Amino acid sequence: MEEGSMQLQPGRSVGFMTLGCSLHDVLTTIKAEVKAYPRFQLYHDDLRPIASPIQLVLPDNGLRLQFDGPDQRLRLIEVLNFAKARLVYKDIEVYKPAEGQNPLTTVSPGPRFRHVYDKLLGPTYGGEYIPPSSEDADATGTYNLSYPGVAFNFPVQHAAYSPKKDFISLLSSTATGPATSMAIFHGESWQKARGTLFTAIPSNPRSLALAGKGREGGPDEVEMVKIHGEGRIEILRRFNSPFWIVLSETTPQDLIMELGAPDSIYHKNDHRLSIHKDRRTSDASDVSPGLTSDDMLDSDRGSAIGSDAGDGWEDDDEAALEAQEREIAAAEHFYNYYHHGFDLLISQPTQISSPSPTAERKESDLHEEGELGTQPLNHLTVIKIIFHGNVPGSYQFNRHRRSRWTLEHVPSAMYREPLNSEMQFGDISGRLKEVFKPHYDNEEQERLQQRGMALNRGWGDSPGSSCELLGGWEEGSSKKSRFANPGSGIMEGAGEVGNVELFGFPGMVFEVLKNGAVSSLTIY
Repeated sequence: MEEGSMQLQPGRSVGFMTLGCSLHDVLTTIKAEVKAYPRFQLYHDDLRPIASPIQLVLPDNGLRLQFDGPDQRLRLIEVLNFAKARLVYKDIEVYKPAEGQNPLTTVSPGPRFRHVYDKLLGPTYGGEYIPPSSEDADATGTYNLSYPGVAFNFPVQHAAYSPKKDFISLLSSTATGPATSMAIFHGESWQKARGTLFTAIPSNPRSLALAGKGREGGPDEVEMVKIHGEGRIEILRRFNSPFWIVLSETTPQDLIMELGAPDSIYHKNDHRLSIHKDRRTSDASDVSPGLTSDDMLDSDRGSAIGSDAGDGWEDDDEAALEAQEREIAAAEHFYNYYHHGFDLLISQPTQISSPSPTAERKESDLHEEGELGTQPLNHLTVIKIIFHGNVPGSYQFNRHRRSRWTLEHVPSAMYREPLNSEMQFGDISGRLKEVFKPHYDNEEQERLQQRGMALNRGWGDSPGSSCELLGGWEEGSSKKSRFANPGSGIMEGAGEVGNVELFGFPGMVFEVLKNGAVSSLTIY
């Protein structure tokens, strides 16, 4: 295969880009291959970043990739410039530019029907004709010719089209020009697949590393996370049975056995919120019992929320407890699983969060509150988990793949279906306020503890952000955010993402963007 060309596999992939793989994997690979992919642009709906599809355009490669919003998985690959794409199918070039033509500067025509039919893919069923919107005599319609997993658009002079005419005669005549675009999708034909293109369950995994390897390719892929309250998290996987993480019980060794080795390990050292540490009775200290002092901004590097300080310090042994806290803090670290979409804080066991007032509790699920056992300081467990939404426009975009979750432990009388990661926070908050109302002593305490805390994500260096934002996502007038590879020469000055807000409920902390999307959820 000629250097620089990409292998086409209908219904599956173009080059490394495999249908079903995650936006995070594709962007990470593209950013690492600056020479092959000098520029890229990301388009999303500012107001509906999770509900709407995401488009990734590679202008120098002639490609446009479309991902669904909720799961951020590749659903459609479009070839918009055949000369720049340089595709090969079974050792045959899909399109070969004419001699002397520069594919990087010329918008070239694509393959003619005869090449597709005779040399490339062979016979197929008749396709679909889309008439032009104009009634002009010289107007051109579009004929979509589909094969399993791949389809072509051919321009056809509308005056030459007749439903009675054989499509082979029509497409091979002078009334039909070369193909203007091509789509790679999963399905028997474009006509059958397009209705469920963004909602059908992809057959390939999210991870490019697992594509084509099946069950033996490495650690199993996480499909969904179910949060059951009282420190119990159910990890649903692609092939294997669910893996349960129990906070203050599950060990780092358990994680490595079930999830594989972490992508990185981050030792906490951020103290920018220590001013809130000892305000035990104030509104700031209890945004959530888990929203504590000195490590809120650790998410800039590896994660979001850090360790809890002990409750009820006594004056006479404050020094001893401070020394113990420093020893615990020295051992605390995050396991960062970028490819699974979450981080886990490893530390000494802490008190488990209280149950939801509406939770349906089984006898086997009961915990005695405050029961921690007598473990030494070197007995480390998972005490918090941060699930990342990978919302386009957020400060930490593309550091992790998107993690999807449901809250199984907060049913209400009016709404039994679990809250989930695709919902707007306004809807989530309304339900949680209803559920946890009995948890607070009075309305004033409820108001203070559920008030949002502002957090600026737009200042200083951003080790957690793996894309440069071109144009502010909050401006409202623009419906797109553009990104470009470092060193590509088209950087235009990054826009500021601005503030997010943190909202706490018992056992949970939500980081919320201005458009109402949940950018991360911490469970403690």
